Amino acid sequence: MTTRTVRANGLDFEVETCGDGDRLALCLHGFPELAYSWRYQMPLLAELGYRVWAPNQRGYGNSSRPRATSAYALSHLLDDVAGLIDASGARTVTLLGHDWGAIVAWFFAIRKLRPLERLVIMNVPHPLVFREALRKPAQRRRSWYVSAFQLPLLPELVLSRNGAEPIAQLILRSSRDRGRFGRDVLEVYRRAAAQPGALKAMIDWYRANIRGGGMRAQMRLGMPVIEVPTLMVWGAADAALGIETTYGTERYVRDLTLRTLPGVSHWVQQEAPEVVNVMLAAFLRNESVPRAAEIAAATAAPPARS
Repeated sequence: MTTRTVRANGLDFEVETCGDGDRLALCLHGFPELAYSWRYQMPLLAELGYRVWAPNQRGYGNSSRPRATSAYALSHLLDDVAGLIDASGARTVTLLGHDWGAIVAWFFAIRKLRPLERLVIMNVPHPLVFREALRKPAQRRRSWYVSAFQLPLLPELVLSRNGAEPIAQLILRSSRDRGRFGRDVLEVYRRAAAQPGALKAMIDWYRANIRGGGMRAQMRLGMPVIEVPTLMVWGAADAALGIETTYGTERYVRDLTLRTLPGVSHWVQQEAPEVVNVMLAAFLRNESVPRAAEIAAATAAPPARS
C-alpha cells in the first residue's frame, strides 16, 4: 500500500492506495477512525482486481481540515466522494462505508451522484430505518453521545485529555475482541486525534448534520429506493446501534444482502476481518454470500482421528 495526496472538491485528501486498473473500490471510514481501518480489506480488494482508494476524509489525518462547522455538512461530504471518483478516472465504482463513512455511502447511493456498481455498508442503518429506531427509548439511550457532541467545546475538552487517550479507550472499551486493538493500533487513532484541530473537525461532522440540519436537508430532497446491489455487514454486538436498526432495510434497498456477525462489535471489519472478507469476496464475485455460521463451520478444524 502507498500513500498519495489527491486533490478533489477543492481539498487535499490523504489517500491510502493499492491495486490498479479502472475498477475503483472506494473505502470510507467512520468516527474516530482513519483509512487505516480498512487495512484488512484493501489487499483483498486489490486481489479481486480493484484499484483501492481509502481516503482520510475531510478533517481526518493529513487531509484538509476546514475550520467552519458548516463545512462538514453532508452536501460537502457527498461532493468529496464525487470529486474523488472523478479524480480516479475509474470506469466503475464500488463504494464501501463504515460508521460515518456508511452514512455518506447511503446518501451517495440515494442521491445517485455518480453511478455505482455495488454498495457495501457496515454497521450503520439506512437513514429512514434509523429515524424510525430513534422513536424508541432503547436506541435513544444508545445514541446519547450524539446529543452530547452538539455542545460547544466540551466534547473536544473531554476527548483531548492525555493526548486524546479517550479516543483510544472509546474504541477499545466498545470492542468485543480487544486482542484486535493492541496498543499499536490504538496509537494510530490517538495520535491522529491529537493533531491540532482534529477533534473539532471530527465532532463537527455530528454538529453540522444534526444541529446544523445537514441530515434533514438531505432527507427533504427525497429518499428513493436504492437500486444498486447492496451488502450490509453487521456486527451484532454493537454497543451504539441495536440489531433492530437493520430491520426493514429491505423496504429501501431493492437488492439487499444482510449478514450479521454474532458477538462482534461496531468495529466489524477490524474485529472480524476473516469473516468479513469471505462475505465481501463472495458478494463482489456475484456469488451467494455465506452466513457467519457457515463460514465458521467451513473453517473449523476437522476432528482428530482416533
